[in-house]
Amino acid sequence: MNDEYFMHLALKEARKALIQDEIPVGAIIVKDNRVIARGYNKRNKTNVITDHAEIIAINKANKRLVNWRLEDCDIYITLEPCPMCASAIEQSRFRRIITGANNNNNDTSIIVEKILKKNNWQKNVLKDECSKIINDFFIDKRK
Repeated sequence: MNDEYFMHLALKEARKALIQDEIPVGAIIVKDNRVIARGYNKRNKTNVITDHAEIIAINKANKRLVNWRLEDCDIYITLEPCPMCASAIEQSRFRRIITGANNNNNDTSIIVEKILKKNNWQKNVLKDECSKIINDFFIDKRK
């Protein structure tokens, strides 16, 4: 299994958010080549500001491993994280961070880059597919 395989699984999570009219972002956490946690955006459904895909997946992984440290884990996210999620990712000590689409907000990207600068971060995995789902969502919202 490779990064593209796991990013496809994160895209499945993003599609779950899309069905619920949430911003379609999905996250998968992998340890020893197995998915241990999944998450997708639920902020509008739950009215909880921190219910981003990454935070949901991190919380599930913490519970599953009974540990807040995720040093032997990789996180796959369909969209570059926001600063809140980047901070949680940094604090979790992931082995690798793999993202699909880039954030279109340059200021946010600069902040996230500073937060995650010491990490092993692979960008643009399935970038076109990850960008399409998010771009189509916002195009539809503007109609």
